[in-house]
Order: sequence, then structure tokens, then C-alpha cells
Amino acid sequence: MEIPVFVSCPTSLNDKQAISRAIVIRLLKRYSLEPRALGRSDYPTELPLREVLGISRHCAGGIILGFEQYRSMQGINKPGTAEEQYQNFPTSFPTPWNQLEAGILFGLRLPILIFKEGDISGGIFDPGVTDVFIHPMPDDASDSRALNAVFLKWQGNVQQKYHEE
Repeated sequence: MEIPVFVSCPTSLNDKQAISRAIVIRLLKRYSLEPRALGRSDYPTELPLREVLGISRHCAGGIILGFEQYRSMQGINKPGTAEEQYQNFPTSFPTPWNQLEAGILFGLRLPILIFKEGDISGGIFDPGVTDVFIHPMPDDASDSRALNAVFLKWQGNVQQKYHEE
């Protein structure tokens, strides 16, 4: 029997991102975990945010995959404030749904595993925001032993949460 876990991931991915997602999904299957996601395994019949909450309530853990979904080549950070800064370099942003879904998972007190691509930062991807370590996005060059160790530890927490219910 597979234990359901929520996977926060954008639906539009480039080839490299799709490979990373496939690695994560393979590991979930290896550890008898069932990936659940809005728009992939589950399709909305209500408002999408309400649907995410409904799916998450039936899960024992969650994974946040912070892939770049928007890139700004320059901009102004905190405009009109004393901390205003001009940025003349590319800045990457994940889907805002990562933040919403992470908040729901955190509020439900589910074990969360977070991966982020490159320079993704802000909110759930900032160190110290939660008690969760933020891991680099896995790829074909990732240390498989280290990645398996991360999944095993998290899977133990997911199993414990599942059996509490």
C-alpha cells in the first residue's frame, strides 16, 4: 500500500526540470509513497486552493519542488522603502503556488521535504523559515546515496504521521 504525499510542482517544466521531477517521483515510488498533485493526479471540482487543502488533508507528507518559473533580468527590490535596491542581474522566482501549498502543508503539520533549483529564494525557500533543510534540486549528477538518505529520513516521518491518523 502506498502512502499519499502532496507534491508541489509547476505543470510546465523544461527538459532539465522534468528530469529532476522524474527522479523525485521515482524515489517516491521506491519508498511506497503515492504522489498527489493538483492538475496531475487530482483535478479540481472546486476552487483550486480549496482543492489543494482537500488533497493535502488526505496526505501524510509533502514535497515542495521549487523550479524557476519566472526570471527578471533587472528590477527594484523593496521600491519606495529605505531598503530599496536596484538589481541589474537576473533573479529567478518559483511558482507562487509553492508558497501557498507549503503553507497549507505546514499548517497541517505534515513532514515537508523541500528542493530548490539554482538561485530560487524567498518565503519557504529561505533558510530558517521552517525547521526543514532546503536541498538542491536532484539531477543525474546527484549523489544517489545522499539523496536516498534524505528520502529515507523523511519517509520515516511520513510513515509515522500516516500511522498516527
